[in-house]
Amino acid sequence: MAQTKKKRRRKQRGTQGGRIDTRPARGRARSRAEAKSQARSRSSKKKGGPRVPGPPSWSSAWKKGAVAAVLFVGLLAFMGQNPITSLVVGGLMLGFYIPMAFFLDRFMYQRYLRKEAQKRAEREAQRHGAGQAEG
Repeated sequence: MAQTKKKRRRKQRGTQGGRIDTRPARGRARSRAEAKSQARSRSSKKKGGPRVPGPPSWSSAWKKGAVAAVLFVGLLAFMGQNPITSLVVGGLMLGFYIPMAFFLDRFMYQRYLRKEAQKRAEREAQRHGAGQAEG
């Protein structure tokens, strides 16, 4: 009986998440610890690490103020206050919270920018300091 020659296929190993790695293994096989560290580094890149605050905007401050005012009105209504009174107090809270949220966002963003500038300056100093030590 004549045999047909088939191209040998590589086994595809899948992960528990359903991803299939089809790239051929390079060199030696990874140890369990190496595989874990590689997976951790991959997942930490997706999460993005520490949260970076965005520049402040009045629209985001308005949204935060609206959410706080609605929650406050709901809390007052739950506690048995007159609906008209709770709406008035909610409006006052809205007027107070919008500028407060904007200025707090601005403070946090400026603090983030200062820290980033300080880190950048330290990296520059290390780079220039290391260059002078060699020469």
